[in-house]
Amino acid sequence: MQLLIPQWLLCLNHTTEVLENHAVLIQQDRILAIGPRDELLQSHPNAERIDLPGQVLMPGLINCHTHAAMNILRGAADDLALHDWLQTRIWPLEGELADAEFVYDGTVLAAAEMLQGGITTFNDMYFYPDQVVQAALDVGSRVFAGITVIEFPTRYAAEAKQYIELGIAARDKFKHENTVHWTIAPHAPYTVSDDTFRHMAMLAEELDLPVHCHLHETASEVSDAESRDGTRPFARFEQLGLINERLMAVHGVHLNEHELLTMAEKGATLVHCPASNLKLASGIAPVAKALKAGVNVVIGTDGAASNNKLDMWEEGRLASLLCKGASGDATAFSAGELLKSMTCNAAKALGADHLIGRIAPGLQADLITIAIGEAAHQLPNHNLVSKLAYSGASRDVKHVWVAGVQVVQSQQLVGKRAQLVGEIMRKTQRVWQTRVEKVG
Repeated sequence: MQLLIPQWLLCLNHTTEVLENHAVLIQQDRILAIGPRDELLQSHPNAERIDLPGQVLMPGLINCHTHAAMNILRGAADDLALHDWLQTRIWPLEGELADAEFVYDGTVLAAAEMLQGGITTFNDMYFYPDQVVQAALDVGSRVFAGITVIEFPTRYAAEAKQYIELGIAARDKFKHENTVHWTIAPHAPYTVSDDTFRHMAMLAEELDLPVHCHLHETASEVSDAESRDGTRPFARFEQLGLINERLMAVHGVHLNEHELLTMAEKGATLVHCPASNLKLASGIAPVAKALKAGVNVVIGTDGAASNNKLDMWEEGRLASLLCKGASGDATAFSAGELLKSMTCNAAKALGADHLIGRIAPGLQADLITIAIGEAAHQLPNHNLVSKLAYSGASRDVKHVWVAGVQVVQSQQLVGKRAQLVGEIMRKTQRVWQTRVEKVG
């Protein structure tokens, strides 16, 4: 049993109230109690006391969309629009390189980067989900792994049926791991057939899982579908019964007002990835309109091959500023809304509000501390919520716990995690960089 005593406590239990002179009691993997510091010290005198002066304790951040293994492709496909990025660089590179070893190593690097930046949970879509999960377990992160389907052959699988079978087998293999969760992850409307979408929607209902899918990322995705099918991808999703509370629609750059209102009515989530959308020149998602319509808007970094960082502090700040600038409304996507989009609202999107995203009794102890006052950019502290939203940085993250286990201490990975990550970093410089360059 541990008693964490921060200077400030930000529970984000669907509010942005900041508490002082409070503490959080954790036992094994769960939060046992929250209360005034002196009362908890008196009622639990044998708990290990962990003082956190000059720090705010808050829920770990949740990255709602990434392709973690693509860390190995960081910088290998820059300054290209999405179609060229996929067709001329990413798919050829993956065709040559994306095997189980690639996925494990890339995910180790990504999980380490995310944990040290305060991201305790990532929602992944990639091949070899068993390797994604194993890497997350080895580094100490919580993961939502995708039962991913793309309807062309890869090193991982030859056809939709095999993708699904392999994904279900991976889910069964790790079913007893309490930091491993799953989504149904069809890649995109332009890479998955109606029959497969129907089957995956059925699986989502049967297994009670979210559906994690790219949707309306580019204008050409929409116009090509209209030319080919006579309908927009969103309308196709409606016909297939996919627009509901399970759907995590990634990007949504080219959603119109009717589609946003439908998403709000049906309880679907928009996963906003602003840096990737800007870098690939896909556009700016209509976040202000989505929020006004009542859509749950959450944040994802996308993969390092298109971002090129897995930094939720930067991603969140960019999301809020873009929303204000694009809408002409300085009050849009406020600091408090932003922090909730990366914690409690993200957990809701993943169907995990009962487990993560808040500091509340009974929830998993996925916690981070942020140093306030140790660097010039952190001062002064007139408004803690605004300070975190607009000037928070990965380098400010001091300590991280996942399911009650401390995985980052004083900004460094704890125990064997550091050794593993160091080995993969050296291997990346020695092996993966050469292999990527050989593909050309």
